[in-house]
Amino acid sequence: MPPESSAKQEVIVQGIPASQGIAYGQVFVYIQSNVEVPSYAVDPEKGIDEIARFDRALVITRQQISKIKNEVEKNIGPEEALIFDAHLMVLEDQALIGETIREFEGTGRNIETCFNKVAARYIQAFSEIDDEYLRERAGDIRDVAQRVLQNLLGQAENSLTRLADKRVVVANDISPSDSAGIDRSAALGIVTDSGSKTSHAVIVARSMKVPAVVGVRDLSQRVQNSDWVIVDGYDGLVIINPSESTLFRYGKIREQREGVESRLLEANRQPAVTLDGVAVTLMANIEKVDEVKLVRDYNAEGIGLFRTEYLYLNSARVPSEAEQAVAYRTVVESLAPLPVVIRTLDLGGDKPMAGNPGLFPKESNPFMGFRAIRFCLEHTDIFKDQLRAILMASAHGKVRIMYPMISGAEELARANAVLDECKAELRTKGTAFDEKLEVGTMIEIPSAAATSDLLAQECDFFSIGTNDLIQYLLAIDRVNDRIAHLYEPTHPAVLRTLKNIVDEAHRAKIPVSVCGEMAGDPVLVPLLLGLGVDALSMTPPLIPAVRYLVRAMKMADAKKLAKEALGMASPKDILTRCLDFYSERTKMEGAPTGRRAGGRPGR
Repeated sequence: MPPESSAKQEVIVQGIPASQGIAYGQVFVYIQSNVEVPSYAVDPEKGIDEIARFDRALVITRQQISKIKNEVEKNIGPEEALIFDAHLMVLEDQALIGETIREFEGTGRNIETCFNKVAARYIQAFSEIDDEYLRERAGDIRDVAQRVLQNLLGQAENSLTRLADKRVVVANDISPSDSAGIDRSAALGIVTDSGSKTSHAVIVARSMKVPAVVGVRDLSQRVQNSDWVIVDGYDGLVIINPSESTLFRYGKIREQREGVESRLLEANRQPAVTLDGVAVTLMANIEKVDEVKLVRDYNAEGIGLFRTEYLYLNSARVPSEAEQAVAYRTVVESLAPLPVVIRTLDLGGDKPMAGNPGLFPKESNPFMGFRAIRFCLEHTDIFKDQLRAILMASAHGKVRIMYPMISGAEELARANAVLDECKAELRTKGTAFDEKLEVGTMIEIPSAAATSDLLAQECDFFSIGTNDLIQYLLAIDRVNDRIAHLYEPTHPAVLRTLKNIVDEAHRAKIPVSVCGEMAGDPVLVPLLLGLGVDALSMTPPLIPAVRYLVRAMKMADAKKLAKEALGMASPKDILTRCLDFYSERTKMEGAPTGRRAGGRPGR
């Protein structure tokens, strides 16, 4: 460390861990400025020329993004290059293009102004969505819009080409295009004021194996290029101008973490069986078709949650039955004979389709609004297209259907009636599907949990969505920073509700899994297993830590833990007991605890 940095006081900033690893280096503050858009009236006789200018800018932008995609595919990998398919889709979005032209025809203002206004509406719509992944898609539109505006105005592209030597990049945010341009040999780490664990900059950082921390608020305004920082991508810490003792400590931590990761990956090749011989099923949650490779890479036993709404939200129109059938079949065939649980559309409310605003009225409380199964039962044409597509995919592997946001037995019966109609239609056409296809429901609403005995009579399985269930049980808006600390998975009400759901499922002789964030937290896994949960489904990279814990514990001890926890009154005391249970069995210094600072669960 240079002598001048030692004179500066060490400052520790907490963010959200996004890409694992530890980096140390000098800061490069990247300032990404928005394009200034002029506004002026266009001569009506030049309207055709103005629209042609817009078309040329779209073509040029498409060429630029295609070039970036090819470079990423060459230098990083084909899966990471798929990021830019979303950008190309924005440029093909007829709703966005059409609205821009209509805005121009209606106002007579220059096309830059009209495009900027329409794009801003789309960005705002996606920014207000609760789902973390979808909220980050606002960045796709913002990035593409900036490029289109630059091309309309004849300005040069923004990039990170100024990164001349090895540095830690600190920025308010990093667009997908800019992150793709980062020199892998020069970027030691990435830190952003905003963003989340699903931002494109983070995706690129993970693929580059570069530590990243996001959500550090105004850090880009507080550091200078002369500062030195440690980026702790495990615990989400950024240490500005670290002292000699901190540098020494982090050198030891890095050695420990690398050893832990090696041991976790080694354990991940082994069966998930407890010390007393009980097998535990570990499955994966995915959102996109191309994530199937991760399911294999992390040795998951199938997909416990395939979120299908992303097929809809990446398009300006509702995807056809045939398009969906291809997507589902691709996933199912890739994993056969492993099971794939396909969740039907959880769209609406806080997940509107930008290209179809008429389908989704504005709501003041979208969490409890017109979404998921409520939307599907009112728009049965859309629902039936999806159900038929899933049924057709079931002919090519082991498929299970799962309904989201079911509130009670009557709603479940209505959904099953629509499914029966789809089966009859396919039989009439002679289209093959699995006649024994299993149907289940997510338990994520208190009314469903309270009537789980009734639902179990009409289901083949349960999957507990702990994220929403905890939110509804505790009346906690989990994306509200002021009360996020009250979101407590170890609250006695949560544990008692989970126990009731599991007991009713087993009484009806059906299995129950957990697909919410609790399932991927190795500290809480023994509690879930002790309560009787049969399977756990999580984001693929979380599987190794959970598998290691499963192989280090006895199921009998987990049951004792759950019994003890059910008799306790304090959520914090229960969490402490779970942490002790975890620490006693892992005995790995530096092992992940599942305590992801600042993170909030998504749906």
